[in-house]
Parts: sequence; structure tokens; C-alpha cells
Amino acid sequence: MEQSAQPIGVFDSGVGGLTVVRAVMERLPNEAVLYFGDTARVPYGVKSAATIRRYAREIVEFLVGEGVKLLIVACNSMAAVAGEEIRRAAGEVPVLDVLETGAQAAVATPGVRTVAVIGTSATVESGAYVHRIAQLAPEVRVVARACPLFVPLVEEGWVDHPVTEWVAREYLTPLVAEGIDVLVLGCTHYPLLKSVLTQVVGEGVTLVDSAVAVAEAAARLLAAEGLERQISTAPTHRFVVTDQPPRFHALAERFLARSLPKVEWVKMGD
Repeated sequence: MEQSAQPIGVFDSGVGGLTVVRAVMERLPNEAVLYFGDTARVPYGVKSAATIRRYAREIVEFLVGEGVKLLIVACNSMAAVAGEEIRRAAGEVPVLDVLETGAQAAVATPGVRTVAVIGTSATVESGAYVHRIAQLAPEVRVVARACPLFVPLVEEGWVDHPVTEWVAREYLTPLVAEGIDVLVLGCTHYPLLKSVLTQVVGEGVTLVDSAVAVAEAAARLLAAEGLERQISTAPTHRFVVTDQPPRFHALAERFLARSLPKVEWVKMGD
């Protein structure tokens, strides 16, 4: 298979990375996607950095072995603590991640003064967003807050539930008091909560969706490298998980708002 016809590999600890897949499919409808969700070992946000790095390396080795032409790290926790490990394992395959593109989008917001980052405990505790935004725009103030309850609420389907709004107010009210003007959704589950989050922080705060940002970056990279798929037939997508394919299939169809092929199962390390 010619390199340009190979799929884009997108990977995450579970289903959250499907927000990235949706953005990629909308921005690059002619590209095939191979999605890997590590559903047997989710959540990553509460695991040690060493464990996350090991898991990330195993997933990258699998996807490279499947012949992807581009890797997109759709898990903020992996991007935050395993970036170097991922790029080493990827070899010559280019890598994009939601953390870098999210940070760049945040500082590119017109008039930005104070940025708030929300994410899993692993992402926030790593300090990766704060560090990267400080590198890109030292004059911008950054505050961060871990919001671990958002992931299970999204996976329960409670995206517009009163409980979710109450949790969002508990997490975000202190950030609003900081006078933020940009809110980075530092977890790929969080874009599904945009409506609730906007209610809490107000219309004047810009929400940065790293899924959209990384899809744009992928389009630019493929064009620059001459790797755009040239075949006119509809692409064939694949979805691979490490546990519970039927549950993933149901969640994925809700995330993507489309019918999916049969979900594949693969066993990883432990």
C-alpha cells in the first residue's frame, strides 16, 4: 500500500479520543482512520507516569506495525507524561498530540490574558500545559484544575444532566473568579460538555477544543508532506479496543453520530 493511502492512527486510553476522530473525519473526509482505545486499562488519569509511558509505548508499537502514516495522541494524559517515549517508539512516523495543539490554540486567542486548563489528575499534575503555554507566551497567566468526575459523567451519557452542571460549577467557579478569558479542554471527553461548560463560565470565555486544533494540524502536515490520500473511493475505518467491544461500539456511535463497522479486540501487555 502506498504511504499516502495508509490510515491515520489515533489513540486514547478509552473512548474520549473519539472526539478527535470525529474532528479528523470532518476535516479530512477522504482519510482512513485506525482508532485504538485502551479500554481494558482506562482510566489513565489516575495512573503513575511510568505506567502511562509503558502503555503508550505498547500502543504506538502496535499502530506502527499496522502501517499508519501519522500518529495522533488523543489522550492528554499520555501527551503530558509520555511525549518523548511516544516519539521514540514512532520512529519515522510523524506524531501530533492534543496537548501541543491545544496550547498553541490557547495562546493564539485574540486578547488572551489568563488561561485556565482543565483535565485529568495526571494531566494537571504533570504541569505540561502550564509549562508549554509559559514557553509559548510568557506574559499569559495560567491556572489549572483537575476535573476527574467529568469522564465518568460523559461515559454515563449525562452530558446535559443537572448533576453534571452542579459538578461543573463546583470545579469551575474558582477558575471563573480568576478572571479567565480562555478555557482549555484538556481531556478529549470534555468537548461533549461544551454546552454545560459555557453555561458555567459564560459566553465571554473562549473554549479551546484540542480535537479541532489537532485535526487542523493533521491537515496541514499531510499537505506539507504530500501524504494526502488520493484515492476517490470512501475510506475504510477501523476501531480496535482492548476490552468490551460491544460497549465501545455503542458509545462510539453516540460520539461519532454515525454507524460503525465491527469493533476489533486485541490483547495488550496487562
